[in-house]
Amino acid sequence: MNTAVFSNLDKHYMARAIMLAKKGRFTSSPNPNVGCVIVANEIIVGEGFHQKAGLGHAEVNALAMAKDKALGATCYVTLEPCSHFGRTPPCALALTKAGVKRVVVAMVDPNPKVAGQGIKILIDAGIKVDLGLLENEAMDLNCGFIKRMQFKQPRVTVKLASSLDGKTALKNGQSQWITGAEARCDVQYFRAQQSALLTGSATVIADDPSLNVRYESLKNHPDFDLELTASEIRQPIRIILDSHNKLTLKEKLFSLAGKVLLVSLLPRNDLLDNQNQSGADIEQLIGSDDGQGRIDLKLLLTQLSDYEINDLWVEAGATLAGEFFNQQLVDQFILYQAPKLMGSQARNLVNLPDYSTMDNVVQLTLQDVQLIGNDIRITSNRG
Repeated sequence: MNTAVFSNLDKHYMARAIMLAKKGRFTSSPNPNVGCVIVANEIIVGEGFHQKAGLGHAEVNALAMAKDKALGATCYVTLEPCSHFGRTPPCALALTKAGVKRVVVAMVDPNPKVAGQGIKILIDAGIKVDLGLLENEAMDLNCGFIKRMQFKQPRVTVKLASSLDGKTALKNGQSQWITGAEARCDVQYFRAQQSALLTGSATVIADDPSLNVRYESLKNHPDFDLELTASEIRQPIRIILDSHNKLTLKEKLFSLAGKVLLVSLLPRNDLLDNQNQSGADIEQLIGSDDGQGRIDLKLLLTQLSDYEINDLWVEAGATLAGEFFNQQLVDQFILYQAPKLMGSQARNLVNLPDYSTMDNVVQLTLQDVQLIGNDIRITSNRG
């Protein structure tokens, strides 16, 4: 591997690989999104992406398309080819057997099982490896996967919706609907890219949400351009924080198929009986007490690594959302803001401590502002 000078054609083919990788964003978790393009004589002879755990990796799919044209070709891949035997054989070995001459890798795999070993296999086989082309774009494909590999915690996005005066519900609790249909469709688009959705029992009791991806709404999103059926869309794990077992398990979300992780401080004696009557696959996780009779959020995020959760989407009330901010656990904040004024008695966006100096306030870095229908979507990262 050497310090490479990349041509415009190199950038073109890697950009194509990144576009292919995005096709897996609704299905690939817990695996990363990866795209691959194989080029011979400046012609794409094979390309592919990783769709789902257990199915072929991007390189394998591209090689299957290229066949013997891979001999002497250049391979562009968004993530270092894997070097270990998992659900599928190592991609690095597949590339060496196919006889590719050069491999351009956007970024090193943060998975400690790989982390340079795939590149070593290629170099030891006499293949030229060039690293770092469009690295930032490649990293953006897999922010959650990278964080889980490096810190054994998911990437946390908190989503909220408010009026222009920062209110989330009227004083009497009414909140449907603050934002318009386009914004709600946009939420489905983001939900579908998450490994898990999290809320608290207070929200479940107040709103009785389904907390799932609604395919009919998702397929109407302008950026959903894939030919995926409802059954092919990955439904995120639904995580409900119910510290003191207040839920009856008769709420709507428990009647819907999919995995529900119920996080409590004490075991439930009725879980097995309700499991047999429910449409959901319910599992209880005993969390740690934070000393105030609440679930310790920092320890919970570490516990969630056992469930291979890359991206965690939090849709919660002001108190729980505020705790994620207060404990500096938020990586990304998405706010949908409607052109409405709800008044001083309406409920606040997040409950935070009463800061005495500006040095203590929560600082975010603005990333993007877009008009979604008649609403504004503001995306910020932790400052």
